[in-house]
Amino acid sequence: MSVIVVGVDGSDESKEALRFAIHEAQLRKATLRAIHVWTYPVIFAGEFVPPDLVDANALRESAQQALDDTVAEVAGDNPDAYIERIVEHGSVAHVLVEAAKEADLLVVGSRGHGGFTGSLLGSVSQQCAQHAPCAVVIVRKQRDRVAAE
Repeated sequence: MSVIVVGVDGSDESKEALRFAIHEAQLRKATLRAIHVWTYPVIFAGEFVPPDLVDANALRESAQQALDDTVAEVAGDNPDAYIERIVEHGSVAHVLVEAAKEADLLVVGSRGHGGFTGSLLGSVSQQCAQHAPCAVVIVRKQRDRVAAE
């Protein structure tokens, strides 16, 4: 295994996914690519965003800071945890599936807030599982795994 891609958004679920991905990358001596995807605020539908209302550079910088903070929190001082940090704009599932084209494994967290909270996959993890060209691991939060046992 040479490349592992992990989606990171700062949530508890993505932190669990990052922990898993770091461990797998170390075991397999693989390159780990942590990807944070940013989008314009929901108030802007479609492709047109008035340039004077939203600063895309500020959104990208905020996304980079969120990724850096999450990696620092999860990886800590681990010298074996080399992580490529990538910030992309777009649809989360689409960006992750595209990145998975160059990967052997895609790791995502799952929030799953459907009719039965905690029992369903989140929409991003479901789309990744259905469309990724490589193996996909969907990681649940630690408390969810303990409660299920």
